[in-house]
Formats: sequence, C-alpha cells, structure tokens
Amino acid sequence: MIELYTAATPNGWKATITLEELGLDYELHPVDLAAGEQRQESFLRLNPNGRIPVIVDHDGPVRRVIFESGAILMYLAEKTGRLLPADLDGRYEVIQWVMFQMGGIGPMQGQATAFERYIAEDVPLARTRYKNETRRLYEVLDHRLQGRDFLCGEYSIADIASFCWVKVHRWSRIPVDGLDNLLAWVDRIAARPAVERALLIPPPAGSAERQVNMGSNMTTL
Repeated sequence: MIELYTAATPNGWKATITLEELGLDYELHPVDLAAGEQRQESFLRLNPNGRIPVIVDHDGPVRRVIFESGAILMYLAEKTGRLLPADLDGRYEVIQWVMFQMGGIGPMQGQATAFERYIAEDVPLARTRYKNETRRLYEVLDHRLQGRDFLCGEYSIADIASFCWVKVHRWSRIPVDGLDNLLAWVDRIAARPAVERALLIPPPAGSAERQVNMGSNMTTL
C-alpha cells in the first residue's frame, strides 16, 4: 500500500495523476498548507524540506519514503514498468524532459505566480523576468510538440510533469497566445479519465473530510 501526503497544487497533481494512471491503490493524507501542516515535525520526518508531495510505499517488509515530485514520478514508473520506456535512449529522453520541468518550468512559474499573486510589494522587474522566462519555456514545449501528440512519442511522466504546471497558466498570468501545439496538448491530457479524477484529489475545500472516491483507487482517511 502507498500512502500519499499531498495538496491541490501542480506538484501535488503530478503524484495523483501518476497514481491514477497506473491504477495503484493508495491512501490519501491531505496536507493543509495554509495551516502549516507541512512544517510540523511529523511531516518533516518524511520530507525535511517541508514540501508536498511525499509517498510512503509499504512494499512487503520494506518501507520507502520518497519526496520531490520528479523522484516520485520516476519511482512509480519504475515500480510498475509503465510511463517510462525500458530502453536506455527512450528512458533518458523522458527523464530529460522531466528534469526540464523540475529545473525550469516549476521554479520559474512558481516565482512568477508568487510575484503576481502573493507578494504584497509590487516588483515589476521580477514579475516581468519570471513571466517572460516561463513563456520562453512554454515556447520550447510548443516547438517540441510540433507534429507530436506527446513530448516523447508515447504518453509518459514527462507529459504529466509539465502538464500540471501549464494547465494553471491563467493563474500565473502567463500568456499562451500563438502556442497552439501546447494548448492542444493540454486539452489532450486533460481529457484523460485518470487526469480528470486526479485533479480533484485532494477534494476541493469544503467537501467532506472522510470520503471514498468510488471512481478512483484512492481512499481519503
């Protein structure tokens, strides 16, 4: 059984989408970021960096704790032999695009969102810098997707990683005009049943604390 500690954020959705796509059973532990649960000692024992998501995989006698969303995606793909090619060339084609998101889109769009939405002081230079760099990274994706349905041929964890950030471009106020390949790719992934389910996990604020989502493999505790 896999325990998932997460919240409704782009990095959190990476884990839920991958778990739902793979059909793995998991127990969901929602983490209330606004209440600071990610800074509690019990959580820091799982991830010293105090960030979601985290999984705890009880694999027979072995208990594995994995944090960092990219590492979680790779672990789950390797565990099941899906969403990551087995051959060396295909494997590293996917891994490099996962790293592209982890090292580029995530940090840049995260900063863009912070300066657009959460930092009280208006810092125009910072807002412009991070939004422009995020847009540039989107253009890299758009170019890569020309003539392709997915980033690396078959649907993979590379698509999941970047999709979760690009889908919230409006909240970050990143312009996407002219990026037709990218927008078609977002729609293509968003229409997948596993993705539709996963984007509602954890449930929206105000829903019942204890529930069983009968359309997925998740039980909320």
